[in-house]
Amino acid sequence: MTTAPAAPTVANPRRVIVAASIGNALEWFDVLVYGFFAATISKLFFPNDDETVSLLLALGTFAVAYVVRPIGGLVLGAYADRAGRKAALMLSIRLMMLGTLLIAIMPPYAQIGLVAPIVILAARLVQGFSAGGEFGSATAFLVEHHPERRGFMASWQFASQGLATLLASLFGTVLTSTLTDAQLESWGWRIPFFFGLLIGPVGYYIRRYVDESAEFVATADAERAPVQDTFRRHWGRMLVAIGALAVSTAISYLITYMPTFAVKDLHLPASTGFASTLLTGIVLTGLTPVVGHLSDRFGRTRIMLAFGVAILLLMYPSFAFLVAAPGFAVILAVMFLVGVLKSGYFAPLPAMLADLFPVTSRATGMAVSYNVGVLVFGGTTPLVIAWLVAATGDKLALTWYLMALAVLSLVSVAIARRRLGIT
Repeated sequence: MTTAPAAPTVANPRRVIVAASIGNALEWFDVLVYGFFAATISKLFFPNDDETVSLLLALGTFAVAYVVRPIGGLVLGAYADRAGRKAALMLSIRLMMLGTLLIAIMPPYAQIGLVAPIVILAARLVQGFSAGGEFGSATAFLVEHHPERRGFMASWQFASQGLATLLASLFGTVLTSTLTDAQLESWGWRIPFFFGLLIGPVGYYIRRYVDESAEFVATADAERAPVQDTFRRHWGRMLVAIGALAVSTAISYLITYMPTFAVKDLHLPASTGFASTLLTGIVLTGLTPVVGHLSDRFGRTRIMLAFGVAILLLMYPSFAFLVAAPGFAVILAVMFLVGVLKSGYFAPLPAMLADLFPVTSRATGMAVSYNVGVLVFGGTTPLVIAWLVAATGDKLALTWYLMALAVLSLVSVAIARRRLGIT
């Protein structure tokens, strides 16, 4: 005689949101800190006589780590669909802490030679593998606990990215404003990574004492072959998901690159670039849950299409204004607009992705789609932007790239709405 699975319970929404979001916040905090301090990291771990080559090597390491993310998504996503969302979330946060620790304590190239950049690369690969499984598992965890509020619950997955942007930008602003270049290169850049290590144990503890998602428990007896099911039956939905992610993901990494862009191309102080991304983080953190709530009432794809069109129309003129009149007030205004546009588009996005896949393969489908999208359109964005600006001599080259991705995302969301019935 077999024992029936425990009846699904409805957990406290706040507890679920914190448990699912804190790992995502840690992931994005580490990503943003690495991107924000890319210029410093390039000098310490990838020294070269040509500063541009040194920076490209550091950003290349940033991008290469994203190659492993689809593998992490496949492995940890399938694990989440078989063993449960909670088990996968516990594993991913442990791996993320390991990668962060390696970066925080690693001596520079001048002290240990080639070992330094190799270990930095290995740490980024560990973080990439961990992050690969985080999004699918955490988003499934959120929407399955309170399916009647999918948009609001899932929006916290991206609101936590805004919080990470806020924290990372705050560190960048304070450190670049109060420390000398020598202090920053000697020890200052390590401070935010050690702070990230403090977040990890808190997230692990909270996740340990939260219940499994209700919908997963309710389907515990269902036959599960998530990898086979995803690639055989839902490959078209994965393509739609990847396309929908394109512009949102690229804008996330544009925000990461802005402090470097402000210094190298606009010739503004580093603190100005960090202050602008700090403002963006405030907008993303505060506005994203609001739009997520509205998406439950008015529909996800309708809101995404409206903001996707706004991104397409406003990205070029806003950055043209910034390049023509670079200054503190102008960069704040532009990055405020970027935060509003991104919040409007990506707040409903996680719930839309969850709607594309069934419970039994949801974490796998979302994880693979998300991480392929991040690999193609996200991790390479700072590198592509730096190369485009250097190759063309046009500081606005980055906007053409973003506008092209906006078109791709609009087409993908339209397909999801009209052909797949996603509202």
